Amino acid sequence: MSIYVGNLAYEVTEADLNSVFGEYGSVKRVHVPMDRDTGRMRGFAFVEMESPSQEDSAISTLDGAEWMGRTLKVNKAREREQRSNSGGGRGRRF
Repeated sequence: MSIYVGNLAYEVTEADLNSVFGEYGSVKRVHVPMDRDTGRMRGFAFVEMESPSQEDSAISTLDGAEWMGRTLKVNKAREREQRSNSGGGRGRRF
């Protein structure tokens, strides 16, 4: 499972997140999505930790905490919802 970290300052780096979440256990992976058009981060990230207990500890402590002038939103990441094929008008409908 991974952790969703929202409301991040645009200056936050993977190293920053590794440092903060590393206080709660071993960080396996950090993913910081970037905006295709601007090339800057999108204001959220995903963090994977070694164990569920480490994730729970980080979530309970960091959710609502202020960091880099922002109030963090930290919770268990949800599965990505499938997009429907109803938009764009690129195909024929039968």
